[in-house]
Amino acid sequence: MDDGDYSVTWLVDAANRGDERAWHEIVDRYTPLLASVIRRFRLTTAGAQDVAQTVWLRLVEHLGSLREPRALPTWIITTARRECLRCVSDQRRVLPLDPQDPSWLATAADEADPGAELVRAERHEALLAGLAELPARQRELLLLLMADPPLSYEVISQRTGIAHGGIGPSRSRALARLRQTAAVTHYLSGGDDHDAAPLGRR
Repeated sequence: MDDGDYSVTWLVDAANRGDERAWHEIVDRYTPLLASVIRRFRLTTAGAQDVAQTVWLRLVEHLGSLREPRALPTWIITTARRECLRCVSDQRRVLPLDPQDPSWLATAADEADPGAELVRAERHEALLAGLAELPARQRELLLLLMADPPLSYEVISQRTGIAHGGIGPSRSRALARLRQTAAVTHYLSGGDDHDAAPLGRR
């Protein structure tokens, strides 16, 4: 797995055959996506870790049931949301909220426009899932170009080995490939989680 350029279909097939390197590559590629979903639910550190471990465990259990390997990012998003909601529900049962508590009011006010937040989150998740499908070199380039604070082309050139004048064309090719990934195509087509082939019934 040195080049990190294997497709998700190849990785899923290899992981199903017991290839540990393929499994580790899947975890490495999709951990940012999983973390992004979990972060939206503002869980405790312990809760977030529990959800992440549960999602990977569920994936180990159901990887062989995946009818369409390219649906893996959508499965991760859906399963992570479900586990986060379960965790939030458990926390609320243990820690009842007082509606007159100022912190409760602040939380409610912070979610004044859940629709806009959902759109931003779904776009972000689609981009992370799409990035995971790119070859490692293109993925690294786009992540460096999106760094905050921005990195100079000189720094990016040093880190990637791409000549200064080649960064622009390389960026264009990477973005074109990103738009063609299953996750981004699915998002741009307005599809929802139910359109993707599930890993299997739970």
